[in-house]
Amino acid sequence: MMKKLFIIICAALLMTGCGGSADKTESSGTAQASPVAKNIPNFTAKTITGETVTNEIFAAKKISVVNIWGTFCPPCIAEMPELGEMARNLPENAQIIGFVCDASEESSQIKKAVQITKEANANFVNIIPDAQLMKFMENVEAVPTTIFVNSKGEVVGRAIIGADVEAYKDELEKLLKE
Repeated sequence: MMKKLFIIICAALLMTGCGGSADKTESSGTAQASPVAKNIPNFTAKTITGETVTNEIFAAKKISVVNIWGTFCPPCIAEMPELGEMARNLPENAQIIGFVCDASEESSQIKKAVQITKEANANFVNIIPDAQLMKFMENVEAVPTTIFVNSKGEVVGRAIIGADVEAYKDELEKLLKE
């Protein structure tokens, strides 16, 4: 039920523009309240390529850039090539991870997500949210929304709503210095 509700909300966001314009990005220098919980929950999920991942994926790096996106969202799709480029040029202590908000293990959205990321040369991990991750994302207002997660699985920094890869880079640089 929660997954269906989230998909309906994501579809409604498409009709309102996905929240994808850069002018919706929060730009204050202070920490912004995150639209998600303060900690990533314990989860076991699959990637769009079929690998099993858990919340331990965050322990591998100091900071993970988590891009919450949907296969229905034009701004999400449009920023994929830039995210792929960013992923290829990240420092060793950072990574990008995608949460595909409209995909489930039995949905056709997985094939669409694979196609989108392949065409964009965005070769970073994209996760199909399980029930715990869906609950974690239930307060996300728009996609794309990008959050930052430390190695302990804690959400840090400010959430960025809308497609703004330069803002992601700036926030990541700030967080890596802390």
